[in-house]
Amino acid sequence: MPLTDRDLAFLAFEGEWKRHAGAKEEAIRAEFDLTPARYYQLLGRLIDTPEALAHDPMLVRRLRRRRDEAAERHRARLGRTASR
Repeated sequence: MPLTDRDLAFLAFEGEWKRHAGAKEEAIRAEFDLTPARYYQLLGRLIDTPEALAHDPMLVRRLRRRRDEAAERHRARLGRTASR
């Protein structure tokens, strides 16, 4: 399935988001009219597609790595909390 215009916009935004004024969450709301939680949910699905990887491999791999590292930190925090 080819990438949609919104998919391409998400990838472009992630590649350039530091150029936006203000906080990233504010830019997400202004650019896409989405809550940050919904945006990240959709982005997470997008970066798992082969089409996104083919479109911009470096960006998609970086986003996957960042997501996986955040998940690992979260699991580590939960592990520390559960062992107390």
